[in-house]
Amino acid sequence: MLDTSQLNATAAAQQCTPDGLGIWSGLVSLLIQTLLAAQCAVAPPSLWPADYGAQLSSKQTQIEDYDFVVIGAGSAGSVVASRLSENPNWNVLVLEAGGDPPVESELPAMFLALQHTHVMWNYFTEPSATSCQAMKDGRCYWPRGKMLGGSGAANAMLYLRGNRRDFDSWAALGNEGWSYDEVLPYYERSVRPVGNETHPQGYLVLSPFERNDPEMLEMLKAGGAELGVPTVAEFKEGSYVGYAHVPGSVRAGQRMSTGKGHLGKVAQRPNLQVIKQAEVTRLHFDEAGERVQRISFVRQGREHSVGVAKEAVLSAGAIGSPALLLRSGVGAAAQLEALQLEQVLQLPGVGRNLQDHVLVPLFMQLDAGTAQPADQHGMLDEVYEFLLRRKGGLTTPGTAGLVSFINTVNRTQPSGDQRYPDVENHHIFVQRGRHDTLQVFLAGFSFQPQYVQHLQQLLAQSHLLCFFVLLSHPQSKGELRLQSADYKQPPLLISNYLQQPADVATLLRGIRYVEALQQTRAYRSHQAQLVHLPIAACDAAHEFSSDDYWRCYARHFTVTCYHQCGTLKMGPAADEAACVDSRLLLHGMSNLRVADASVMPDIVSANTNAATVMIAERAAEFIAQDWAQSELSSNSKRRLNEDL
Repeated sequence: MLDTSQLNATAAAQQCTPDGLGIWSGLVSLLIQTLLAAQCAVAPPSLWPADYGAQLSSKQTQIEDYDFVVIGAGSAGSVVASRLSENPNWNVLVLEAGGDPPVESELPAMFLALQHTHVMWNYFTEPSATSCQAMKDGRCYWPRGKMLGGSGAANAMLYLRGNRRDFDSWAALGNEGWSYDEVLPYYERSVRPVGNETHPQGYLVLSPFERNDPEMLEMLKAGGAELGVPTVAEFKEGSYVGYAHVPGSVRAGQRMSTGKGHLGKVAQRPNLQVIKQAEVTRLHFDEAGERVQRISFVRQGREHSVGVAKEAVLSAGAIGSPALLLRSGVGAAAQLEALQLEQVLQLPGVGRNLQDHVLVPLFMQLDAGTAQPADQHGMLDEVYEFLLRRKGGLTTPGTAGLVSFINTVNRTQPSGDQRYPDVENHHIFVQRGRHDTLQVFLAGFSFQPQYVQHLQQLLAQSHLLCFFVLLSHPQSKGELRLQSADYKQPPLLISNYLQQPADVATLLRGIRYVEALQQTRAYRSHQAQLVHLPIAACDAAHEFSSDDYWRCYARHFTVTCYHQCGTLKMGPAADEAACVDSRLLLHGMSNLRVADASVMPDIVSANTNAATVMIAERAAEFIAQDWAQSELSSNSKRRLNEDL
């Protein structure tokens, strides 16, 4: 993210000082060696499990049975595999399509730099008349992590649980055991807060982010306070609305995904093995279509399969999990027939109920003409601080660590329910002159070039602050379909963003809140002004800042918050759209469990990674309970037969 070309040219042009006594050059050499050693210590191979796939013979096609095979080492799969391997009598295999995360994954400030690279599944939505029209080809970019830790190795690391109403509504849909009070212990089980070494449970370390833009953070909070939105210590019962500095899944300035914390932490267990670069292509079932027997995968161009003795756990994510089931013959009959796939199980809900937190980004100029430009050499200071002290700007996502939840209905109808938000705001601050940072940021969302150019021109004379207005509970729901039976072809992703008028109305209220912020004293002190992006279709038909203008704007500037979920909905068998039961077993299957964000019946009103980890903790306990009971029953029968 630092443009080093000018620095390198300057260094090359400079002539060294005359020879000294050797003391100075020795100190410089020591500094260089120290920095190189510190660089190697950022992401050593010891953080990650060894690749058991390296032991596979080139002629070996079938692998011996494992008790449990976990598909995907993402936020959920890493937890499930870690927990199941706590039983030394069970052998566990993890199949992960990617490999170890790159070093950039370790640095919280560089999370956006991973997008459009080989460590991501680089998905795009289908074009839509209601959204994403300012993106390249009218398609929103939906990246998902393709590495150990999954999307948890590429996200902004914000740890947010959601609220009581989210989970009580899951239980009300017929999902026994999923109310807020019942899931809360599993959130607690997964984490280990820094500074509390007596915490007996999880591996996911939570820490406060370093606050490196204090002036901007204070402006954000002060402006909210002027509009009656308080700053709260944390989002919890009784304080779900407000501004708060949220903790992150970080430790000592580096990312702590479950791939590192849960899986890498226990990598030496002899009953736990991980095969990397293993893309699962198909599940194979018994003749009755009720039990997974084998799993096929491709590694380095060779096909392999592994047997399942007890249970398979599908943790490939809200896109990967339903796509794999469809390729394996599980889904709606019409879709499978169209692709000439033999149907194993009629389950029409597979791929339906696709939900995501849609964002509308608004850009605001600050301190136009007077903003202090960034010092390029300051970035070198940040690199030094990170390498030697794990401090400084590279250890934090910046202003993104401050989140606000807003009840926009309450602002217009004070008599309404004030406890729960309908909009969440994220904030990204870019200092004047940091064109490299802005380029990475905008390229990540796949904005069309003319909008990138316009914002880059503004950054030459002012700071930029981006507000992401997030729709907490979208009513519009999309769908995932296969376009081909070939596993190499990505599925069709139909977002259906903003198809429901209620979604547009809520986002419009959220936009009006941001407009009101620019009139507060806190924002006026920085000459805050919303950017009027040149959108030809909107400018030709509507007056800037009118309701119709913002509706048009939202159709163009629509992006994801990376929270895809719901495509294998949890619900009772009577619900035609449901795919898994309340213990996360696939309806109609006896040994196929799903543990990832795809099982959410409705999206939580917060970032989804924490809830995904909680779901994985629950899944691991369900599996342990069910198989402990099964083994107890088998032992009882064996003893009875021996007595007879």
